[in-house]
Amino acid sequence: MKKLQLTTKIFIGLILGIIIGLLLQGNPQIAATYISPFGTLFLNMIKMIIVPLVFSSLIVGAASVGDPKSLGRIGGKTIAYFLVTTAFAVVIGLILGFVLQPGSGLSIPVDVSQEAAEVPSIVKTLLDIIPANPLKGLVDGNILQVIAFALFLGVSCTLIPQEKSAPFIKFFDSLAEVMYKVTAIVMSFAPIGVFALIVPVVSNHGLDVLKPLSILIFAVYLGCILHALITYSTAVKIFANMSPMTFFKGIAPAAITAFSTSSSSGTLPITISCSKENLGVTDKIASFVLPLGATINMDGTALYQGVCALFIAQVYGIELTIAQIFIIILTATLGSIGTAGVPGAGLIMLTLVLQSVGLPLEGLVLVAGVDRILDMARTCVNVVGDASCAVLVTATEKELVEEEAKSKN
Repeated sequence: MKKLQLTTKIFIGLILGIIIGLLLQGNPQIAATYISPFGTLFLNMIKMIIVPLVFSSLIVGAASVGDPKSLGRIGGKTIAYFLVTTAFAVVIGLILGFVLQPGSGLSIPVDVSQEAAEVPSIVKTLLDIIPANPLKGLVDGNILQVIAFALFLGVSCTLIPQEKSAPFIKFFDSLAEVMYKVTAIVMSFAPIGVFALIVPVVSNHGLDVLKPLSILIFAVYLGCILHALITYSTAVKIFANMSPMTFFKGIAPAAITAFSTSSSSGTLPITISCSKENLGVTDKIASFVLPLGATINMDGTALYQGVCALFIAQVYGIELTIAQIFIIILTATLGSIGTAGVPGAGLIMLTLVLQSVGLPLEGLVLVAGVDRILDMARTCVNVVGDASCAVLVTATEKELVEEEAKSKN
């Protein structure tokens, strides 16, 4: 009941934020000066716990798997699920782009141009996963490097005598538990944080600003909803025999937080909490799958890139070939690995998709105008996808918590 009350409070904060934001459309400086700082404070508190939480929970998660073969099995299922669902998301985005034609009737101003942001190649992204200086990776908050170093430590614990690894694991297990409690404290401020984050967005954009790009926004939001209802519902029902209603209700607090913060990494503590307490995911799988998912599983971002690529092509009157469409699917799927779980990162990675098929990078100007609105929807889907994977992996490992399993029937 306590979790349901928190979900209700977060939802009320979201609705009130939208209403106040609309009332402050003519005075966005009021929202920026007096309301936005509370949202920044909430984000700072979340960012404060990300690195220690991910680092400690991944070490314990990898070490608790028991043996490298088991870890490899769980990791294989996780990566396969992420790649397959991401590809589905891109396809859904492309289909909606073709059907709804969001770019029809729009045009880019003649003199508008924008230099593309430098996007690292897939090879460089993969090479940078292994930190030359792991401590620097921790200090800089490079989540991919934090994950890699934590996995090396956790797996190594399974390869040495237990009496040697036990003190090390016990320390990080204790740290993880402390961070879970810190997470609970931070989450008590979530309704206020959500309210303060939404108000400036609505007051700055307003309803009038959204009109020229309303079809694009509708396409992305519809795609995200369809992907969640079709892909994730099917996955949890078939592989975990879990009611989709139970799943979405259990992950609701994390989904709402992701919608307001636009940060998969920032929502990670709440995602872990909801998955374990509401969906029956075990500690070891939550500690492994969810931090990994917050970094490399970007279904919503991939869907957004598919829709936006077609949107820009339609604005410029460019017809994409079948080969180019397949390239978009492949690039968006693999490119999601290098997309940071922070606000706005998807827009930067969109340049990678546009470059892969030769679309004008100037089209980013149009998307950038409403990117914050789109970012909220795609991040929400990213987080829900992480949780669905955790449920699926836990169920296929025959470890779904018994009490949760009973509540599904």
